[in-house]
Amino acid sequence: MQRFKKASRGSAATTAALLALAVPTFGQLVAEPTFVLIDTAIVGHLGESALAGLALGSTVILTAVGLCIFLAYATTSQVARHFGAGRMREGLQAGIDGLWLALAIGVVLAAGLFVLAEPLCWLLGGRGEDLAQAVAYTRPVVLGAPGMLLVYAANGLYRGLQKVTVTLVVAVAGAVLNTVLDVLFVIVLGWGVAGSGIATFAAQWFMGIVLAAGALRAARAAGVSWRPRPAGMTAAGRDGLPLFVRTLALRAGLVGTVMAAAALGTSVLAGYQVVNASWNFMVNVLDSVAIAGQTLVGAELGAARWEGARRLTRITLRTGALVGIAAGLVFAVLGLVAPALFSPDASVQQMATIGMVITGVALPLQSWMWAADGILIGAGDFRYLARTCAAVSAIYLAVLVALVFGVAPLLPDAALRCALLWLAFDFVLMGGRALTNGLRIRTDTWMGAR
Repeated sequence: MQRFKKASRGSAATTAALLALAVPTFGQLVAEPTFVLIDTAIVGHLGESALAGLALGSTVILTAVGLCIFLAYATTSQVARHFGAGRMREGLQAGIDGLWLALAIGVVLAAGLFVLAEPLCWLLGGRGEDLAQAVAYTRPVVLGAPGMLLVYAANGLYRGLQKVTVTLVVAVAGAVLNTVLDVLFVIVLGWGVAGSGIATFAAQWFMGIVLAAGALRAARAAGVSWRPRPAGMTAAGRDGLPLFVRTLALRAGLVGTVMAAAALGTSVLAGYQVVNASWNFMVNVLDSVAIAGQTLVGAELGAARWEGARRLTRITLRTGALVGIAAGLVFAVLGLVAPALFSPDASVQQMATIGMVITGVALPLQSWMWAADGILIGAGDFRYLARTCAAVSAIYLAVLVALVFGVAPLLPDAALRCALLWLAFDFVLMGGRALTNGLRIRTDTWMGAR
């Protein structure tokens, strides 16, 4: 009985530690999507072409920068393991190497996107005034790419050190700054959609500089050099490459879903946009638990506390599933009422409701999958994630081809086509990743991945 009470107290304390990291992480994750929504609201008052330009330009920069999320995940994993092992100087050095790598990639990315802004926006479908507005937004905003990547790398460092409150404060400050500058540049000074790009550029550099400055101060206090180390940057890039492949495979699956929705009909595509925008916000809730688990499990593995890592894994997975149940219930219920807020069209509302209800049912499984994903990232099991995510995405894309060209033509009802699309997304792509992550977690191999 005494042992049971002690175990219960330990489990409660671990869950509390997990939530103490997850809640600020959630705030930091949703800050950027929130000010993107504010940007959209402000630019939307300039007319359809300005809003279309913002959509195209933001797709270019968010896709390019999103593929570099490995800078956050790889740095978190490295720093957390050093932190757990009591090697603070090595952890800070890994963080500094990550910052230099982020800056180098960001400069190259900014230069390339600035030069290729017009052809990239044209490839996305921009023509005439829409294209002109897209280029006007894209060219200033891509100059903030180095700042955005510094934010990713610095967030990884702070998460690894379990100091996530500072990232939340800076994210909120950046969102406020972006909003104020948006109003000033777009509305007061009349700079149009380019003003929105300049505002975002300034906010991203502000966040990157503030977070990097804090990391540099901590490094100096610990006697860690600020100088770039080519060997350290190379090691950081080598660790991050499999995570890049993982993210690229996931993005391929998401892009394939958009293309399939477009092929299944306008109402299906419009409904997809409603569900996808809502799902992207909800994923931040799920990902906050995954990142917290990634940080804590990485620290346990760094300290060679294997039983502690197993216990944290069980608690993280259980917490992820419970959060997913709550999120799924909310998502499904909103699916019955919220689509009317996005479109007055009855067919679009029907497609959105179908997608949100099906995805709501699947969110507990997705949340469990993201939690397992975070644990494997914390363990540094990057190559396994890259291989399995690529394989699952390839299978999913094949299923989409069969759905669009084989099954859909036999179904006269758009509602059935929409339902099959979301069933494939939730249970082939996301369910497949849950299966592969679960098979790995069942073994002890992942704990010795590094």
